[in-house]
Amino acid sequence: MNTITTDELKALQDQHDDLIVVNTLNADSFKETKIPGAVNIPLDTEDFAARVEDEAGGKYTPVVVYCANSQCDASEKAARKLDDAGFSFVSRYTGGAAAWQQELEAAPAGQCC
Repeated sequence: MNTITTDELKALQDQHDDLIVVNTLNADSFKETKIPGAVNIPLDTEDFAARVEDEAGGKYTPVVVYCANSQCDASEKAARKLDDAGFSFVSRYTGGAAAWQQELEAAPAGQCC
């Protein structure tokens, strides 16, 4: 499983216009843990992989999954589901929304995210 850091996520966002960033938590948690541009597809959705495929426009689009923080395992489970479903490029943002927020708070004004 490919894991990425905050800097790597930013680089992927810059390099891939078609990148799909998926928050794997429920809708209420998504409101609190949203990374700009992310879509919410909860891991416990019955057709999780199919919904990600629909959002991505296929299994060959790069996908990054994340959840609340590094202790949350929903993104790991989501990445495995997508790998098992045949997605070509799946990464897990291990720091999750907490790391993104920490980066945002640490950066000088106008220089983050």
